[in-house]
Amino acid sequence: MIDQIDQQWLKSFHCVYEHNSFKKAAEHLNLPTSNVSRHVALLEEKLNTRLLERTTRRIAPTEAGEKLYASTLRLLTALNDAFEDISQHSKEVTGQLKLLMPDVPLLSDIVVSFCVEHPSVSLCCETSLSPKEDLLDGFDVILGYNRGKLADSGWVAKEITRWKSVVVASPSLIQQHDPLFRLVDLNKVPCISSLTALNGAPWVFKGSHGQLIKHNVSSSFKVNSGNMAKSAALAGLGFAILPEEYCLQELQEGTLQSIVLEADPEDLVFYAFYAGRKHLAKKVSAFIEYLQNSLIERG
Repeated sequence: MIDQIDQQWLKSFHCVYEHNSFKKAAEHLNLPTSNVSRHVALLEEKLNTRLLERTTRRIAPTEAGEKLYASTLRLLTALNDAFEDISQHSKEVTGQLKLLMPDVPLLSDIVVSFCVEHPSVSLCCETSLSPKEDLLDGFDVILGYNRGKLADSGWVAKEITRWKSVVVASPSLIQQHDPLFRLVDLNKVPCISSLTALNGAPWVFKGSHGQLIKHNVSSSFKVNSGNMAKSAALAGLGFAILPEEYCLQELQEGTLQSIVLEADPEDLVFYAFYAGRKHLAKKVSAFIEYLQNSLIERG
């Protein structure tokens, strides 16, 4: 029978019982009096018994009403406590955070700091720079880099930060192939592919009107590591697209030089991906906010 009883009917009955008034019960529940009266009437109809005696001067519970109130009070209280507990839990930064992210020291430090600040969070973290789409289920947050337009997926993508990028090479390699001004000039020089080496993705530039320009380059050195790409560029193995901030020291020292082409490299964007749930778990929203603020603070 429980599937035939609306919880609101029972709640209205309890409120009328406790206030001895339909009007006061309606005010307490923030409902029209007619609604509360109808709820009680529907409950009586479904139980096939009168629960409240109504007169012009007073309302009094019947024997059946007394019994129903006493029998269900503890159940409603327990149910309300359970709802309150779950609601409070959803507002707390707690639970297991399942994370997939690149194995980058800066990100590792931020994740550890977040866990120190929120000791109620337990961490389950795996590292990958280019995770496969069919292996993403089960994670709360996935962190990753992208240059250019994102591929369609069922994940919500939140931009955390972005870095201006430059095409760099060692001074000696640039001298060997100088001058380079057009994107097609890259076809005749060795290049270093990074981040999506297995997919053979082209380099991505942005035109003067903001349009994306994809350009395939010749590469015999393909790595899924920004560190290796920079080391290879320093060693003269090829030209590479790197975040300017990441190689600022080498540019200042002159061990790497940037070249100016007809189009600038597209920014490298760092994203947090998460499932598109309407009600995002507090541990997820808190982590994403902490990550973004930490990257801003660390420049």
